[in-house]
Amino acid sequence: MDIKSFLQQEKDRNAAICRRVKNFSVFDFSYIPSEPVMRDEAKYLIKELTRFEISGIPTHLAVVGSKGSGKTLTLQYLQGLLNAEHRLEVIYANCREHNTTFKIFAHLLGVQARGASLSELYDRFCHVHPGKTVVLLDEVDLMSAKDKNKEILYFLSRSKNPYMVVMLSNGYRFLQELDMSTRSTLQPVSVYFKNYDAAQIQGILRQRATLGLHTWDDGRLSEIAALTTHKANSDARVAIKTLFHSVTKDSEDIESCFEKARKDIVFDMIHDLSDQNLMILQAVVASESDFAKQIYQRYRRTSALHGERPFSYVYFYSNLSCLQSMGLVALIATKVGRTYANRVMLTFESSILDTVFRLRFGS
Repeated sequence: MDIKSFLQQEKDRNAAICRRVKNFSVFDFSYIPSEPVMRDEAKYLIKELTRFEISGIPTHLAVVGSKGSGKTLTLQYLQGLLNAEHRLEVIYANCREHNTTFKIFAHLLGVQARGASLSELYDRFCHVHPGKTVVLLDEVDLMSAKDKNKEILYFLSRSKNPYMVVMLSNGYRFLQELDMSTRSTLQPVSVYFKNYDAAQIQGILRQRATLGLHTWDDGRLSEIAALTTHKANSDARVAIKTLFHSVTKDSEDIESCFEKARKDIVFDMIHDLSDQNLMILQAVVASESDFAKQIYQRYRRTSALHGERPFSYVYFYSNLSCLQSMGLVALIATKVGRTYANRVMLTFESSILDTVFRLRFGS
């Protein structure tokens, strides 16, 4: 087949897809539905946010849950509602993209801030946001090791201005790593987002199907929901992407679409990791032993090979725990003699890591 013929074939195929899909945007992970699934966790968040709205007295929150459990979607939806009322300002930063206190303040201010000191940025922030303000810090556990104490939490919790901090994370470990002065001032209340059950996943899929498709089969939605609940830790992103694949790939059954969606999600997660976390995963694969301490030695050699300063063992293990909360590794306590040691296992195909590692480091 020549280029012109293949081009026409793909155009015909895409025309057929467009006859099934009426709105592609609802399958994007950044899409915020007009009516997200109502959950008990959301009720608690609403109570605390509205209490802060009338009193100006904050309850700082640590919102914790697995990937795809609806934490970010719920809070961004509430952000839109509250900002529209103009009685409470809600601002958002993703700490994966802006991974130090300096970068977060600069992002929230919308400035480059070259040449400014951290204290100058903070003073400017207080001037721009003098009233009741909720600061949403997504993926707060992924802040850089250079900002180990997450100074922004100290600044905001000690401010004379009425600031409420809402931290989103996959696990609680980051709270244990805060210095005592920040923890004592912040005193965060934990809110745990439980994994969706199969009925909730099916409800999410039906909502996306109603908005995005001309026709759909409830039986297929039920099958996707069951697979997601049992094999993907109820990650709604996998379910949504499986539905998308099922209507854009004619020749694949639901199982095949599900496996492809799960691989896509893992690839995206690994692609977004920091250099150091990529090296940790590479050390897990390359180490002759699956015990954490031996993997750490391999990680140190990998870091040196690529001109990076390695983490201390304590911080290395903290990052392992973070990778476990993301579902990328499993830490297994194993009895060795009279003590216990931790073994580390990848929970995804190592070929995905090899691809990303080569793209990032070239070897």
